[in-house]
Amino acid sequence: MNLSWVALSLAGSFPGWHKARSHAKIPPVMVYHLYIMASASGVLYTGITDHLERRVTQHKQKLTPGFAATFNTTKLVYFEPFSDVRDAIAREKQLKRWRREKKVALIEKLNPQWRDLSEDFYR
Repeated sequence: MNLSWVALSLAGSFPGWHKARSHAKIPPVMVYHLYIMASASGVLYTGITDHLERRVTQHKQKLTPGFAATFNTTKLVYFEPFSDVRDAIAREKQLKRWRREKKVALIEKLNPQWRDLSEDFYR
């Protein structure tokens, strides 16, 4: 049997069959973020998430009871992306051991005005 005839027959029965391999779904790359939220009074909250925009919205709307809602940490002042969740967790643990002064220095190095970085989500 002629292979080109088989290919033409398949093409008539299944349009686009020859392109199927080039359109294979590639799994999305997960990105995890270490982030620091601040309150108007200067309270800092450090956490990690697999969806930064959603998590910041939860902080702003105080959807999760606890420290962040109690202390009104609604301003995203710092974040770092990670491709491996273990690295993000390790960094979070590292920052949680830091004194406040060291966290402030980290924030001010990249965000000296302490502006709400989540404003960039909506531009």
